[in-house]
Amino acid sequence: MAIIFLESKDNAKIKHLRGLIELNSARKKHQQTVLEGTHLCLAWLQQQKKIFSLFTTEQALENSELQQVFELHQGHIFVISEVLYKDLSTLGTTLPCLAIIDLPQNPAQIDFTQDTLILENVQDPGNVGTLLRSAAAANIKQVICTQGSASLWSPRVLRAGMGAHFSLVCFENIQLEDILPQFKIPVFVTSSHRSTSLYSKDLTQACVWILGNEGQGASNYALEHAEAVAIPQPGGQESLNVAIAGSICFFEMVRQRQ
Repeated sequence: MAIIFLESKDNAKIKHLRGLIELNSARKKHQQTVLEGTHLCLAWLQQQKKIFSLFTTEQALENSELQQVFELHQGHIFVISEVLYKDLSTLGTTLPCLAIIDLPQNPAQIDFTQDTLILENVQDPGNVGTLLRSAAAANIKQVICTQGSASLWSPRVLRAGMGAHFSLVCFENIQLEDILPQFKIPVFVTSSHRSTSLYSKDLTQACVWILGNEGQGASNYALEHAEAVAIPQPGGQESLNVAIAGSICFFEMVRQRQ
């Protein structure tokens, strides 16, 4: 393990790092993304995955939490200034730790028989990451995102997911019309305007959950080709946040299967 000091913001490695943080096109081109924070890096490394390159600051080098990352990381450590790190960071206040990783290569085929979460045009990175975290906790292993949803492997979604990505099989930029007819199991879609209660459904067998856009909700196609369910809200609010609604659905499923 070698420690290398980088001083210029115009260094090629810094430019590459910045591109991966800021641009989805760069992540697609290089098939890489960035993990920020020791929690995510340790979660990744503990699955015997490799970090391509690791960036921190001189002041953080002796930190015990960062030392745990160093013990599992086999490659170079690049040290940059505090000012440059703050300019690159999307978190701002955490222990300096940015890691470039190669994007996982998932199976080419979707499994149409297992529990699945479909995100239809869910755009907020925090909502997407939270939904992945809840899905993983509920033992849902497969996540499908349609075009228009936030990029699953963006640093902000990774941060919100808190490591959930690493136990999921994820597919992106999928057309709902191409996959929905192929599922062999019940497909549910959440809708605040439908009267069928979530709690009246039998969720003891494998099923699919479709969660729609934060503002418009699920598309007409989803509502026409899936069984719409609503979460009772006796307090009278118009609708729940999509990440909250999804989490309630997942854990009603878990409750029924206990």
